[in-house]
Amino acid sequence: MSGYPILQLGDVADVVTGDPAPQDPEAFASDGPLFVRMQDVGRHHRHPALADSTDRLSTEWVAGSRLRLFPKDSILIPKSGASVNLNHRAKLATDAYVVSHLAIVIPDRTRIEPDYLYWWSANYDPRAQAQVTSLPSLKLSTLKTALVPLPPLDEQRRIVGILNRAAKIERLRKQAQERMREFIPALFVSMFGAEESEPTSWPECSVAQLLEDRRRSIRTGPFGSQLKHSEFTDNGVPVLGIDNVVSNRFRWVKRRYITPQKYAPFQRYRVFPGDVIITIMGTTGRVCVTPDDLPECMSTKHLCVLTLDRSRVEPFFVWGALLFDERVRAQTRIQAQGQVMEGWNLSIVKRLRLYVPPLNAQRSFSRLVARIWAMETFLQTQTEKTSALSESLLSRLLDPG
Repeated sequence: MSGYPILQLGDVADVVTGDPAPQDPEAFASDGPLFVRMQDVGRHHRHPALADSTDRLSTEWVAGSRLRLFPKDSILIPKSGASVNLNHRAKLATDAYVVSHLAIVIPDRTRIEPDYLYWWSANYDPRAQAQVTSLPSLKLSTLKTALVPLPPLDEQRRIVGILNRAAKIERLRKQAQERMREFIPALFVSMFGAEESEPTSWPECSVAQLLEDRRRSIRTGPFGSQLKHSEFTDNGVPVLGIDNVVSNRFRWVKRRYITPQKYAPFQRYRVFPGDVIITIMGTTGRVCVTPDDLPECMSTKHLCVLTLDRSRVEPFFVWGALLFDERVRAQTRIQAQGQVMEGWNLSIVKRLRLYVPPLNAQRSFSRLVARIWAMETFLQTQTEKTSALSESLLSRLLDPG
């Protein structure tokens, strides 16, 4: 419990709804006041200073309309559709017109700080108040009776300061993670080049020439033909699929198994540590390298698995070439129904040609990728901890109990 006096939201704020979207095309302009729709709030999920929208209104048209202009620092809460359950929130950073699918909460500044009200709204789940798991719509009458802990204004400002600092740390860490993800493609290009016009003295080899065993080192699995869903078990030998390749990295996101006895006929589909995996069905062209601690497992037919000759190429160099080298990517593009599409199958992958730099340069790239990913993992862990702390602070400081 917060220990603060508990009031209903309607006692400390004006809770109203927006206006229907104009149907007249002349209502909209490129440089007028904002017209905030549900999608503008959902685009950010949580935004403490919303100052942009897809649509703007014509100043001349607005002058002859009955639309209400809502003041800066109003809190926007979805009140209809799936967004109610998603708990999107925003606080206006400027005066704006708002669509009727959103509830607008206008704080009484003599009693409640707008930023404090925003943070309270981020912790408010209307499903808990209504004691249901699904809300197709949120009634204004329900929202007005939501309970708000109300400390003195000075204490509200102190709480806001704590929560803003935690949010800033989380935001900066996420920005750092995004920059690191962008760094790896740039690193590959700077080390090895990626444009067809760039000259190089490195030998050009097909993927087939870089395999450990040209006959058996490129393969897919039997799933879909010899192996059926009904043959999967809760334990045994893991079977890898498309969902194990996430953002071009290997992830244990879902596990399927077959019994060791049934696995015996499929040994030729085994996946080894350091193999390069390419998705060739569903979402094609995603690539990952299996980790060094990979247990014995097999693949499905949705994956193309490469076991490389490590005396000639590093798996992470091939991974980078398949993802970031335009000279390689251009070889996968096919014409289909007048559109350029990515085509990936065993035959195409085997024929792909790569410029192969010295092994020491490839190993340097692999080490740098490993360091970047280690930093990224650390930042992800810290971001999750910060997010958990923020949620804990919200619950402790703002939960009416």
